[in-house]
Amino acid sequence: MKVLVQRSLNSSVSVDDKIVGCIDKGLVLLVGFTHTDTSYDIDYLVKKVVNLRIFDDENGIMNKNILDVGGSVLSISQFTLYADTKKGNRPSYINAMGGENAINLYNEFNDKLSEFIKVEKGIFGADMKVSIVNDGPVTIILESR
Repeated sequence: MKVLVQRSLNSSVSVDDKIVGCIDKGLVLLVGFTHTDTSYDIDYLVKKVVNLRIFDDENGIMNKNILDVGGSVLSISQFTLYADTKKGNRPSYINAMGGENAINLYNEFNDKLSEFIKVEKGIFGADMKVSIVNDGPVTIILESR
């Protein structure tokens, strides 16, 4: 499982020109799964996301987590995180989990995350337009394995 984390001032996701999720200060999470991912991977990355200290404290040092600053999460499914570009110029997505298994894990991830923090999300598998005001910019890649 991979999660690309972006610290955000405000962000939104639209499907068919309709906003389906939006946040102010918080984190945008691009979330991808591979075939071997399980609930263990989800638990590990939920804990990591919630405790990741990438918000500034009073001294301008990244020392606070999302809970400390009262932020929200915008979670977007992103199978292209598992793109393989080793051969040629057209990415292969064979390592990305698809279908019902990926939907179930994505929903489980968001449900567990929402036990700690407000979570807005996109629509799995939809053609989404994501608008992100990356704060910093701060972008971090988390992997469960």
